[in-house]
Amino acid sequence: MQNEEKAEKFRQIVENKFQIYNSLFMSLPYDKMTNIGMLLPFLYEESKAGYEQGKSPEEIVEEFFSKHTELETEEQKTELLFKIIQYIERQVVLFDSIEDAAFPGLHSESEAGTLLQLHERALQEHQLEATRKKIEDFAVRVVFTAHPTQFYPNSVQRILHDLRSAIMKDSVTEIDMLLQQLGKTPFLNREKPTPLDEAMSIIFYLRYVYYDSIGELYRKIKNSFGNDHFIPPHDIFQLGFWPGGDRDGNPFVTAEITQKVANELHISILKSYYEHLKNLRRRLSFRGVSEILEQLSHELYDAIFKEEKITAEHILSRINDAEHILTAQHNGLFRNLLEDFKDRVGIFGTHFATLDIRQDSRVHQSVIDEVIAKKSGFDLQNITTEDKIEWLLETDVILDPSDFEGITKDTLENIYNIRNIQKNNGERGLSRYIISNSDEVKDVLNVFGMFRLCGYREEEINIDIVPLFETMEGLDAGENVMKALYELPVYRKHLERRGNAQTIMLGFSDGTKDGGYLKANWEIYETKEQLTRISDENNIKVIFFDGRGGPPARGGGKTHDFYASQGKTIANNKIEITIQGQTITSVFGNKDQAKYNFEQLLTAGIENDVFKNSKKDLTEKERNLIQELAEISFRKYSDLKAHPMFVPYLQEMSTLEYYGRTNIGSRPSKRGGTNELKFEDLRAIPFVGSWSQLKQNVPGFFGFGFALNELKIQGRFDEIHALYKWSDFFKTLVLNSMMSMNKSYFPLTYYMKNNEKFGSFWTILFEEYELSKSMMLELTGFKMLMEEEPLSRKSVQIREKIVLPLLSIQQYALMKIQKNEGNREAYEKLVMRSLFGNINASRNSA
Repeated sequence: MQNEEKAEKFRQIVENKFQIYNSLFMSLPYDKMTNIGMLLPFLYEESKAGYEQGKSPEEIVEEFFSKHTELETEEQKTELLFKIIQYIERQVVLFDSIEDAAFPGLHSESEAGTLLQLHERALQEHQLEATRKKIEDFAVRVVFTAHPTQFYPNSVQRILHDLRSAIMKDSVTEIDMLLQQLGKTPFLNREKPTPLDEAMSIIFYLRYVYYDSIGELYRKIKNSFGNDHFIPPHDIFQLGFWPGGDRDGNPFVTAEITQKVANELHISILKSYYEHLKNLRRRLSFRGVSEILEQLSHELYDAIFKEEKITAEHILSRINDAEHILTAQHNGLFRNLLEDFKDRVGIFGTHFATLDIRQDSRVHQSVIDEVIAKKSGFDLQNITTEDKIEWLLETDVILDPSDFEGITKDTLENIYNIRNIQKNNGERGLSRYIISNSDEVKDVLNVFGMFRLCGYREEEINIDIVPLFETMEGLDAGENVMKALYELPVYRKHLERRGNAQTIMLGFSDGTKDGGYLKANWEIYETKEQLTRISDENNIKVIFFDGRGGPPARGGGKTHDFYASQGKTIANNKIEITIQGQTITSVFGNKDQAKYNFEQLLTAGIENDVFKNSKKDLTEKERNLIQELAEISFRKYSDLKAHPMFVPYLQEMSTLEYYGRTNIGSRPSKRGGTNELKFEDLRAIPFVGSWSQLKQNVPGFFGFGFALNELKIQGRFDEIHALYKWSDFFKTLVLNSMMSMNKSYFPLTYYMKNNEKFGSFWTILFEEYELSKSMMLELTGFKMLMEEEPLSRKSVQIREKIVLPLLSIQQYALMKIQKNEGNREAYEKLVMRSLFGNINASRNSA
């Protein structure tokens, strides 16, 4: 479909449907909310016109009260605002469901990045064999994290799921009933979710979306590319899982929680097999076959409810027995159904998704120091890092966790537990340990040493140890750290046992927070090149795991374009990314979307190796130009970070302080236990989220426009034009940054320019936004931001329209708090409640 066609189709099957079904809200049984649907358009119009005239949110909301209501007391007014928030939250769910239901109608099987298109291209360019070869040695892993960028309670998630199905059938009665249910269902968690709650929330998606979508996608690859000599590997699509394993900065993730989540993953996949088998047995009712499948059904039941052990190998041996009889005695009837079941077991094993452990290197160091102080006889004051490492790698001491307390005890217990998890869920169930804030060799060796201290012989450490380079310093150190590790005999032997493969994680979110958008992306690109080179020199297969948040401001953006733009200088053995919150629901939230986006990732990686494209490889001149732009942009962003008003502005004028008080996620919003807020302690999500709530999205563009303009002043804009035209990597950076700007709306905070304390700081942000926007429009030749992406642009437009009244309410409440007027507690609750709707509505920021 052409862009105009897509836009028209979107209008028909998304916009029009939203208007029709939105009218059903008018009759919903909200408590004390009957006239909200009538009042809301007035608040929207007051906001839209008011901001264009430079009015403040306080003026807009007060005018709305005086013109359209007869409310007099503060209590009555805040009560109405709460009702409006509840109403908008439900409008967002309806729009999400309509957009999700429209997905298949807006995307064809043959468009760019699909398997069908890959197959056609491989045929035309005589690259079918090369494509098969790449498929054999490639994989895509999507890793679910519990980071709180969206958190509907499970009850609302299920309504979303059902609402989408009802909309696909255009069943007005069913939609009406579900909207009524939505009207009565609370959107708030009464308490903070525990890590186990977060895990269960994502396991819902594993069972009801990914079990089928990945199974069907595997069959699609098998049918397209498989033949008598080639069967695609079952692990071409992999799922990773962080809730319950990611203890970095989350004191609520304990060894006990990790064990519980591993058990839930195990039980959940067995339940999916049990349900699948029930349907299978309806067809395979033949003598000999039905008895075997019935027996397997009983065995799965006992494993689920009586905790009897069952392995993937055992399940497969039963299926093979049934397949043998089916082929020999029953003409192989319905064999394809049995094969599909068998493939699912090959894909998901008894683990469903691979649980990762993650912890900060500084926590490991404190554990090691405590152990050495207690068990080595060394005096910590007079011992070097080298001495500590030597002791760790040579000692015969085996620790008992009960000799310790707190984090040390829990860390050791967790390492002991890994044996049990691997025994129960298979080795794929938990096979790596990720170390945040890695920037030294000791950070990796500390983890290796801890396994030795927990009684693992070196050949028994069936775990990949994964350093995570995330700050500018960490990225700079990456090459030297890995070089030293590869040359260390004890670690080299460990890598040999792990198939001479090393996974390295790169933190886009924290990198962007630390270095700004352009600098972070370029730094990571160069770091990947260096790590590829050093790994190749040491005959190590390097796998990059990208901690890319959903929105560009967190290093995210369009994933297919990003991976398709990486040249030959970066290892392309696997694509691994983290996804969380609204990215799960918006990009991988239902079967159609999940299949489409998994395909996009897979084809991006395969095309990169199989087909030639000069726009992927950077020339020396292009590299120097990007480097120059990145440095100029970094200086501009660094000046902003160093501005004395930077942290106070976020603290006093944004929602930053409220993130930690919402019951969205289990993790605190900052590292460290002190009350003083330091930039380095800020987590990337609340940091970026706070800019997003202000509709300023600073981390997604700040410094980029300034850098482009500096070169324009030097008369070198034609060089940047050429770069944009000939480098896919640079073009992707520009388009992703434009997406960030498209979701900014500075009129919301025009009132801040007159603020005595923060006016000049706000002006710095606004001027850079205006400059970046004009420079990028000039560079691309676009008349508007995201001109070539009509679907995303229209979706953003409608969502921004839905949440504009919500933003007015939030800013109004913040202004009341800043002025210390009225009921502070009520206004703080308004700020927090409006956080949810804004977060959930911005789902298409990925």
